[in-house]
Amino acid sequence: MYQTILKDFDIRMLMGSGQVFRIAPCGEDCYTVTAGDHFVCLRCAGHQDAGCGKDEAFVEFSCTEEEFLSFWHNYFDLSLDYGAIKETVDPEDAFLQAAVAYGSGIRILRQDLWETIISFLISQNNNITRIRRSIEALCAKFGEKLDTDGHSMSFPEDRPFTGASFYSFPTPEAIIAGGLDGLQDLGLGYRDKYILAMAKRCSGAPGQEFLASLEQADYDGAQAILMGEFGIGRKVADCICLYGLHHIGAFPVDTHVKQILASFYPDGFPFRRYEGFAGIIQQYMFYYKLSLSASGTVKKTGKQRTAKKKAG
Repeated sequence: MYQTILKDFDIRMLMGSGQVFRIAPCGEDCYTVTAGDHFVCLRCAGHQDAGCGKDEAFVEFSCTEEEFLSFWHNYFDLSLDYGAIKETVDPEDAFLQAAVAYGSGIRILRQDLWETIISFLISQNNNITRIRRSIEALCAKFGEKLDTDGHSMSFPEDRPFTGASFYSFPTPEAIIAGGLDGLQDLGLGYRDKYILAMAKRCSGAPGQEFLASLEQADYDGAQAILMGEFGIGRKVADCICLYGLHHIGAFPVDTHVKQILASFYPDGFPFRRYEGFAGIIQQYMFYYKLSLSASGTVKKTGKQRTAKKKAG
């Protein structure tokens, strides 16, 4: 078990941000996170806890300090100062100010590239609930069961995840071995062909070379490589660039973001102001838009902009 105070971090917001699909609640203020073949349980409390200041939270990890420092610190992108990024937001942009305040604990996670590619192939024309269900079914069928022994919490109970099973993300080879028949009944629909094709693309030494080529490319190069693959269009490519390659200048545009741009920035979004980290700004916008859609309170509050520039 490891305890720390984190700034600009809220696991609940990350779970609902649409960038990751393997975070789940498991008890009072507790959440499990599975990434690749890693598992951890988190308990988060607000800054009412002793020692916490503004925009800070007390967070307890079920893993050791060594594992937190060697894996989870990087996974949650804890080295980047998100407070400084939030300070760049135009004070006259009411919509974006509200979005940043609402999603103040969001960060862009540093996820495994292979897992991110498959996750966002599944995400096409899909909703978050179904995406999670399909990914969990895929992992349960083709992944390896993870050992959660050694993980514990201080309270309200030491192992709130007891009784649940957690699985690693499957390897390309495991998916290939199952074939199309093995991908049936996972809620994938037409996406099963994309997943099998990508598993073949990423398997073995040639697959490692392909993934390495993506990791070594700049944003434009990675986007072009990805869009040359079966089943990957511009939006999915940008999601992979942002969430799997950490090109935080990538700015994925889906239906929600299109609606934001049309409603609040009819003369163009100010990409130049946020050049190099527009993807982080997009995540605040997207998360806030989901809340507005759920409450049915979408209305124009932002100042219109005129700057027009390609993201990244």
